[in-house]
Amino acid sequence: MEFSEYDTNALLTITNRPPLVFTEGDGMWLTDHNGKRYLDYLQGWAVNCLGHSPQCVQDALAVQAKKLINPSPAFYNEPSIRLASMLVENSCFDRVFFANSGAEANEGAIKLARKWGKLNKNSKGENRYEIITFDHSFHGRTLATMSASGKTGWDTIFAPQVPGFPKATLNDLGSVESLLTDRTVAVMLEPVQGEGGVIPATREFMKGLRELTQKHGLLLIVDEVQTGMGRTGELFAYQLSDTTPDIMTLGKGIGAGVPLAAMLCREEIACFEPGDQGGTYNGNPLMTAVGAAVLDELLKPGFMKSVQDKGAYLSAELLNLSDRHGLQGERGEGLLRALKLGKEIGPQIVELAREMGPVGLLLNSPRTDLLRFMPALNVTTEEIDQMISMLSETLRKLGH
Repeated sequence: MEFSEYDTNALLTITNRPPLVFTEGDGMWLTDHNGKRYLDYLQGWAVNCLGHSPQCVQDALAVQAKKLINPSPAFYNEPSIRLASMLVENSCFDRVFFANSGAEANEGAIKLARKWGKLNKNSKGENRYEIITFDHSFHGRTLATMSASGKTGWDTIFAPQVPGFPKATLNDLGSVESLLTDRTVAVMLEPVQGEGGVIPATREFMKGLRELTQKHGLLLIVDEVQTGMGRTGELFAYQLSDTTPDIMTLGKGIGAGVPLAAMLCREEIACFEPGDQGGTYNGNPLMTAVGAAVLDELLKPGFMKSVQDKGAYLSAELLNLSDRHGLQGERGEGLLRALKLGKEIGPQIVELAREMGPVGLLLNSPRTDLLRFMPALNVTTEEIDQMISMLSETLRKLGH
């Protein structure tokens, strides 16, 4: 079937899409409307933590859809209670609020921190509301989360911004200290800046940030929308540095493809009152049943160890590739990694790899001088080898 037979005019243009329609997905593979298969290293931007259409998600949806889909957040439902309990049991947090997207979870974290700052005023008796975030960070596409983000150019697109988000430099504790005022209530960061180019916060920086925030009576918020749910080789990336944040947000992998997110907090921070936060679909049993099934998979014996092993394998293979083609190495944590190209050829690689035949390769270039890799956490070493081979061929075609 030709692409021209699909009428896409009813869709609002929000991104430049290639002329193909995906119709099926299985694990690391997608199939388009012409039957061509693609090895997928985007996985919905780290959403499909178990690959496309994993059996546990299919089963959870089928079983729960026959029972109860959405009784309203005004009532308890069993899957949401079960998933919340599982998250609390496997983290340093005590309370969970479910949402539908990472941006919504981050909005909830911002609101909770500001509510806490209102209840815990500064020495002048004034509300504390400023949340220090970081250059090159990404926290979502709502007005508040765009204002919190440090993405270049986002301060003018939908100006005026929501005030109260001064920007520090990742891994520079002094830059955070210099922004502290009597209005500061929290520091918010991604343990690995994904959209910014897969830039990890160092273990030392995370520990120093926790000490700094505790010294000044501030909250530490970790945005784990991309790094959470096993992506870095630990269930949550804050565990890499053995720190204890006050608030954490989750999205993407928690639903393994369905719209589910969460905000978690410690008991002493849980200051929302009825009416402060909500949402029509939040915590509905259909989505939280999926989340529980996904977490069951991630908690199976040996699963996290396999993510660590495959992360190390992918890192080593990317370094070998970099050496062969004269690139600048790689970085990342677990199965969230970047290849540093040293040249602004990322978009060219993405397009050429996708157009390869008879099998295509789907890659992501968040910055023009690097590629980001977000495979399913159950990717095989054979699929890593196949990707490396296809990427090497693509680089040769570009003369690198």
